[in-house]
Amino acid sequence: MNKPLKITKIGNSAGIILSKEVLAHLNAGVGDSLNVIRTSRGIEISMLDPEFGEQLDVAEEVMERRHKALMSLANEIMDQDRAILAALAKK
Repeated sequence: MNKPLKITKIGNSAGIILSKEVLAHLNAGVGDSLNVIRTSRGIEISMLDPEFGEQLDVAEEVMERRHKALMSLANEIMDQDRAILAALAKK
């Protein structure tokens, strides 16, 4: 499905109108809540999954609480990747 959507002014905000076909594909209707996720290609719109929201909240809390440990781990992994890439570059 590849349909252009026009942005419409709604008061001081802006919105898009979803066709019946798009709503049917999402299994959504008027009054339902949708989830918008930023991806490498743009955004993804899907039905709101309450469990996902709760899981995301927990993940954000853990990441905030364990920020130093996660940054240390990320740096260690990056150092390992640099070493691997350097070895491959020598071949």
